[in-house]
Amino acid sequence: MPGLFFMSMTDTNFFEQVYHVVIQIPPGRATSYGAIARYLGIGGSARMVGWAMRASHTQVANVPAHRVVNRNGLLTGKHAFGGLDVMQQLLEAEGVKVVEDKIVDFEKHFWDPAKELER
Repeated sequence: MPGLFFMSMTDTNFFEQVYHVVIQIPPGRATSYGAIARYLGIGGSARMVGWAMRASHTQVANVPAHRVVNRNGLLTGKHAFGGLDVMQQLLEAEGVKVVEDKIVDFEKHFWDPAKELER
């Protein structure tokens, strides 16, 4: 998104920064917690991104948290969707195949915010 502006961690809420990235993931694509953390300049904080995704269901509307998985394409956050198959169903409705809780051809579906978004 041209002209995208990110404030420092002290200027805005970290979760809001994460949500701003996640809402830009197109349907049929997925990214990882770590890719978001790296994009926000806090590599090594993938777990914090996971916390933001878990909170997104109750605090922020329209955040496609189902598009954020672990670095191997595993649906590690599926327990936060109110049913163990909901995350998979949401991804599959967008054309993403999931087998045994893992996105098939994750590399093909991977959306890297560092490459897709301008700073």
